[in-house]
Amino acid sequence: MPSTENQGSASPFVSFGRSILSIRREQIHSMEANHGPNTQESEIELFLQLISKRFHDLSVVSADELLSLAWMWKLLDAFICCHEEFRVILLNNKVQVCKPPLDRLVAEFFDRCLKALDICNATRDGIEKIRQWEKQLEIVLSAMDSRQRTMGEGQFRRARKALMDLAIAMLDEKETGSIFSHRNRSFGRHQSSKDQRHHLPGHSRSLSWSVSRSWSAAKQLQSIANNLVPPRGNDISATNGLAVPVFAMSYVLMFVLWALVAAIPCQDRGLQIHCSVPRHFSWGAPFILLQERITEESKKRERRNSSGLLKEINQMERCASHMTDLVDSVHFPLTDELKTEAGQQVQEVTLVCEALKNGLDPLERQVREVFRKIMNGRTEGLEFLGSVNKPE
Repeated sequence: MPSTENQGSASPFVSFGRSILSIRREQIHSMEANHGPNTQESEIELFLQLISKRFHDLSVVSADELLSLAWMWKLLDAFICCHEEFRVILLNNKVQVCKPPLDRLVAEFFDRCLKALDICNATRDGIEKIRQWEKQLEIVLSAMDSRQRTMGEGQFRRARKALMDLAIAMLDEKETGSIFSHRNRSFGRHQSSKDQRHHLPGHSRSLSWSVSRSWSAAKQLQSIANNLVPPRGNDISATNGLAVPVFAMSYVLMFVLWALVAAIPCQDRGLQIHCSVPRHFSWGAPFILLQERITEESKKRERRNSSGLLKEINQMERCASHMTDLVDSVHFPLTDELKTEAGQQVQEVTLVCEALKNGLDPLERQVREVFRKIMNGRTEGLEFLGSVNKPE
């Protein structure tokens, strides 16, 4: 897999939680020599508080921010932060992790992680679809450039064609899924020069055929949610409480993937999964609120048939609809009123394009980082689970 270390300028979204986590990790490592029950209880409590804090912050944002590109970035950042803390807990408790029943619970978590990688690939493909849609809006902006001395029929015909291409692409995604849905990219392979000749320059993609045409994001989510139930009292006792953070991290993984599928176009999207919300855990409250808010968003009339609940997709659909109405109703020569309306619509499209340009690249980098964290964490965990029977 190619390196996903930050390249170029830093992301515009600053994570205060990362600095706290770094301090926390240093504290944990300084206590490893005397890692007793009190330390273990403390790190579990801090981990659950971290989940509660990060997802509470995500749950109380305004309606305009929820499911925006910036919000999705923060969601993935919260996952990365929690996953790293969870990794530290496992490493600090290797002996217990390798004993029943915790070894089974951790192995189930790693199985869910493996399934999560397909959704990461599908999400990245979805981001690429949005980029292609944004390019059609760029053509509209180019055609309707206000710096041109005259706005003639040729410019409007060009804008109309781009809007039709955009409408067809988005409709194709809603009904059957585009070619990107059938060929999900892997983060670990590069395409051949032969493949590159068939794609637009500047968008090198590696393709993975591990996800078939029949692959379903909804079914994949449900397979991750299956048997995800709060630990029983005897499991909590037998693991000295470690069963709780394993369940919590499993739930965080499932919820973040659910939100990604809800927001980003991908093959056979679906929000209906059968999984109980952890109502009796203190850290569960933000997830209950978020699930309710996202579900309500999906029920809105204008969002029911959308390609994704991402705010910027809704803005794209709305401004494309307005612009289409405008270009279909013009008569030449243009009146001053129509010129003014065209300028307003162009400004609306400009704002959407700028939001997409500024937000899609950071979000894709976050998806890459999530993929890398999940894959590396799973590999590391399976290594020490597999070494339990080996002599020291």
